[in-house]
Amino acid sequence: MKKVVKFGGSSLANAEQFKKVGSIIHEDDSRLYVVPSAPGKRCPDDTKVTDMLYACYETAVRGEDFSGQLKEIHQRYQEIINGLNLDFSLDSEFEDIAENFRAGSGRDYAASRGEFLNSKIMAAYLGYEFVDAAKAVRFNDDGTFNDEVTNQLLGECLKEKENAVIPGFYGAKEDGTIVTFSRGGSDITGSLVALAIHADLYENWTDVSGFLIADPRIVKNPKSIETITYKELRELSYMGASVLHEDAIFPVRKAGIPINIRNTNAPQDKGTLIVEGTCRQPRYTITGIAGTDGFVSITIEKAMMNSEIGFCRKVLQVFEDNGVSIEHMPSGIDTMTIFVNKEGFEDKEQKILSDIHRAVSPDHVELESGLALIAVVGRGMKSTRGTAGRIFSALAHAHINVKMIDQGSSELNIIVGVKHEDFKNAIRALYEIFVLTQI
Repeated sequence: MKKVVKFGGSSLANAEQFKKVGSIIHEDDSRLYVVPSAPGKRCPDDTKVTDMLYACYETAVRGEDFSGQLKEIHQRYQEIINGLNLDFSLDSEFEDIAENFRAGSGRDYAASRGEFLNSKIMAAYLGYEFVDAAKAVRFNDDGTFNDEVTNQLLGECLKEKENAVIPGFYGAKEDGTIVTFSRGGSDITGSLVALAIHADLYENWTDVSGFLIADPRIVKNPKSIETITYKELRELSYMGASVLHEDAIFPVRKAGIPINIRNTNAPQDKGTLIVEGTCRQPRYTITGIAGTDGFVSITIEKAMMNSEIGFCRKVLQVFEDNGVSIEHMPSGIDTMTIFVNKEGFEDKEQKILSDIHRAVSPDHVELESGLALIAVVGRGMKSTRGTAGRIFSALAHAHINVKMIDQGSSELNIIVGVKHEDFKNAIRALYEIFVLTQI
């Protein structure tokens, strides 16, 4: 069995965290390839190393003395080295960084050094080989990611290596110019390594024991999700759940490699397993609840709308022409309602309203703001009767009026619209009826 293990910044913030990571890796011989992030915060008031590097580079770009800032970063890494009792030095690496900062090597180069340096320490600590991501993760000349070349290069680099440490977050163009992924890019690197070596499992270690059924800022101590499919994950992430970036999921999903989200500080917890499909019965009818606030509804009324060919297309064309994305579109015989994000709609509302009047001559158009959308997601809903009824019952019991309900034919999710002031109470009510009471 072959596993790729990625560790986030909070898992590598100091020497004690490094030791935890070392124990996790060494207790399982199948954990062959390690992808580290840069050191995160050691305490709530601390600063991430990546942010320190950005600030240091900005000082260098202004032509000011950045030696003090770079020395502080060096000390952060030296504390880790000393805490691990390693006979290891990063002096030459910091000399190179200082030289490149003076030469204006770019913000991407500056940010990437966090993962680069941490991976150097990790390789020395574990006794693994270090593989620079700049040599194996390829970006095109225009800065876009080249997945085919990357898969080939990573496969070649790792083919003869039993164990290796590969920095996350960055790669390079063919000329060696460093390019970074967006924040969270180490997750992407881990996924790419798993694809390249045909891993059996991609373990993503962080500071939580997997995904939670609901937002812990809204629901007190929500239960964790044991197994979730990629489709369910996509639905929850689209509605605002804090999950892995889609770019980090696609490479392993394409290859059918499962992802296991684990907690570095609680390695005994099984975490959440993300899979293409499963015959495992979900613990509850639902898998998760997620919601997003800040929506506007535009309701268009016109008698005999249903017999007017092309009516919906003309309305949707108005939104497309104005560059506004549509979230949902419930409709009746003589009405259709468009849900859009307020942020993208507000500045264009009058133009859109006038365009709708010109396009379809409605009898009446009504706007309503201050709306929220909540998704109840779960593969178990398909085989369970009365799920929609339980949603209405829970919300009615909490004295919450439902403004909209939408369900796809896949029966994987049901989306309800509520007023802004009912948003949090609605999520609590849904969690209670599906998880706490399990009626």
